[in-house]
Formats: sequence, C-alpha cells, structure tokens
Amino acid sequence: MPSAAVLALACLAAPSEGAELTLPRPSQKAQLMQTVGLTDITINYSRPGVKGREIWGGLVPYDKVWRTGANEATTIVFSTDVKVNGQPLSAGTYSLHTIPTKDEWTVIFNTKAEQWGSYSYDESADALRIKVKPQSHELTEWMEFSLPDLAVEKATVALDWEKVRVAFGVEVSTVDLALANARAAMASLAADDHQTAYRTASFAFQNNVAADEAKQWVDKSIATKETWLNLRLKADMMAKEGKTAEAVSYGERAIKAGKVDGPPEEITKIEKQVAEWKSKM
Repeated sequence: MPSAAVLALACLAAPSEGAELTLPRPSQKAQLMQTVGLTDITINYSRPGVKGREIWGGLVPYDKVWRTGANEATTIVFSTDVKVNGQPLSAGTYSLHTIPTKDEWTVIFNTKAEQWGSYSYDESADALRIKVKPQSHELTEWMEFSLPDLAVEKATVALDWEKVRVAFGVEVSTVDLALANARAAMASLAADDHQTAYRTASFAFQNNVAADEAKQWVDKSIATKETWLNLRLKADMMAKEGKTAEAVSYGERAIKAGKVDGPPEEITKIEKQVAEWKSKM
C-alpha cells in the first residue's frame, strides 16, 4: 500500500477543483460577416460535420426545433432594420433556430439570443418565422453559412450541410439609409466643403431620388468651388430635364475646368456628350 507521504504528494499534484480546462470542440466555432449596402449581417455558429452519419431525420430530427448548428444556438445580427423573405425584422441580435422537414423548413428568428442549443427555446420570444423549401446541393461535410448572391440592396443567406441547402432572402434599405446620411451631412456642411455636396448630389442623381435636393446640393458644390465633376453632374441633370442649352453650357464649363486637372479620357467623353447635345438643338 502507498505510504501517507506518497498519497499526500499525489493530492498536491492533482489539479485543483474548478481549474480552467480548454479543449478543442468537435464542432468548431465560425463567423460570417458581410456588409450589404450599409447593413452589416453577422452570423455566429458552430460547424458540425457529417462524419458518415445520417443527418436529416437522423442526427437532426424532423419536426423538432434545431439550434441550426452545434453547441450554442446560432445567432444572426442585423445592424439595421431589414426584410427577410419580404417580412420586416428590426435591427438586433437573434438566435437562429429551424424546424426541418423533408419538404419545408421553418426558419425562426428568436429574440433570446444567448442560449445553449435550443433546449430553452421559447416560442413566445419569436420575432419572425418564415417558411422555406430545402434544395438539393453538393455535399458539404462541415455545415456552412454563406451569401451566394449579393447586391447593394439585397442578399441571399444560405445554410449548406450534407446535401441540403436552405436559403432565405434579406432586403435592406440602402438608398433610404444613404439618403438620410446625405441629408445629415448637408445639414452640417462646412463652408468650404464642395466635395461632400458633390457626392451627395451625385448619389441622389444616380439613384433617381430627391431630385430637387440633388440640384440644390450640386449648386452648393459649384458655388463653393467649380470642378469638372460638379459641372458635368449639373450638365447631366439639365440634359435629363430636357434643358439642352443649359446642359451644353455647363458641359462646356466642365470641359474648360477639366483641361486643367481632369483625366483626359473623361474630358473626351464630356466633349462627345456636348457635341451630341448640340446636334439636338
């Protein structure tokens, strides 16, 4: 039998109760972050593997709430208000649960963001539920979120695992948000800031919004400092309104300013445009 001294040494060598222990998880943590226009979408999740197992209707039962990953419930964060498959959803952090079936999935955005799995899932805290059809997809060993389709005002969020893809659309109000930013910038515009005034006017013109404000903003830019950029923009505005003579006048001023510090290829484009306008007078 071991001596008392040996037992005492063994006890001293043993780790203390509650000692911190860090070990690798079978399902590793992952994060997907994507800016869509002016909206940040962030998904935090853990990536379980197929590992030769039957996933749908097996490891992940049908007709039951699933954490949509492993370990902690998957979370999704929207930095602004959005629409998900056409349904409004406020900015915030949500736990993302799903109810898989063979033919249709329910995707759930729940306001209780921090929870382990879906064990404490409370339907009364749901902010939104949508229905989506699962699609066949190439084998994905480790569960993965992605945004396979992306534009300035919308994106597709896709969940791939095993041979199934589940996707939903997210719409954002990029133009409205940017226009609000433009108005705020113009409200606090510095007296010598012709660039911000030009940029706000250009944005509004290119997106066909706030036409009257856009004209005021470009006029402010020109009054502060004439450049080939703000003069060309004013010319384009006049041409769009059918005011050809004024478009030519501003176009010629843009050419003159551009001869000093403008890119030659851009000035050539303005010259061609002015010639076309003149042909219609």
